[in-house]
Amino acid sequence: MKNHWKCWKMIAFGPVPSRRLGRSLGINNIPPKVCTYSCAYCQVGRTSQMETQRRPYYPAKEIFDEVKEKVEKSRELGMAIDYLTFVPDGEPTLDLNLGREIDMLRSLGIRIAVISNASLIWYKDVQKELCKADWVSLKVDAVEETAWHKINRPHRSLELKTILHGVRDFSRIYGGTLVTETMLLRGINDGEHALEMIADFLSDVSPTAAYISMPTRPPAEEWARLPSEESINRAYQIFNSRLEHVELLVGYEGDSFASTGDAEQDLLGIMAVHPLREDAVKGFLERAGKEWILIQRLMASGQIAETEYGGKKFYSRPPAVTLR
Repeated sequence: MKNHWKCWKMIAFGPVPSRRLGRSLGINNIPPKVCTYSCAYCQVGRTSQMETQRRPYYPAKEIFDEVKEKVEKSRELGMAIDYLTFVPDGEPTLDLNLGREIDMLRSLGIRIAVISNASLIWYKDVQKELCKADWVSLKVDAVEETAWHKINRPHRSLELKTILHGVRDFSRIYGGTLVTETMLLRGINDGEHALEMIADFLSDVSPTAAYISMPTRPPAEEWARLPSEESINRAYQIFNSRLEHVELLVGYEGDSFASTGDAEQDLLGIMAVHPLREDAVKGFLERAGKEWILIQRLMASGQIAETEYGGKKFYSRPPAVTLR
């Protein structure tokens, strides 16, 4: 199958610092903004192509070859990689080749993680393929219909009850490290009753860790606001009363982003999935021996955009660039 997105897209990017996975080499196995959800808080913008049917996007060997090349370059430069992580700018389980790709990547001797929004977890083939990974994160932002539709804005064919049953069923058969992530938005899912409902559901899933996060980077919608400090504390207390291990993902992951050769392409690959704070970009350029003029040139050509959020400047690939 011809790769229509190869002209700009970097499938393997990083390694990047991760608050959960240490040093993670990202795998962007889905074309720009193809997803089952169009989450209000998404850091890479609104979904341009809503999908629920799985299909192949890139040849499995192409993904393997790009990841292998990145791994080899990282090792030559002495960069540690803790995980190979499927974390695209869409939903990774839409990729029909996901299981085969995981099997092929095993030969590189690095643990494999998949970060999923859980929308297709009720498919038996998705469960089987995710069981091949060492670490799986499933998104559970709401267990009530109104909040789910407001936050995640799912494809019209999806049903919340079916997804939650799938999460529960997968937790019973998966032998690796299963974690959950709940994104809190002010006035939507940060109230006491909503938090108790989510925590009760997660207690039945019994994840190794339940992460509570909030939009620390510019969200797709301006109304997707950070919860108050009081709400964050309440969420932690409620989750902690029902679950063994709860963590808040509120801190900055750090700015230890580095180039494995082509600084410009490395930046574009990272920014397609992971908007970078200004201080992280400056640190990257310094380590790569490049000047800020590179950023100015990329902005002038429309390949990246500057956004201010929470008093910080962020740089990312604009939606117009990442559309098919």
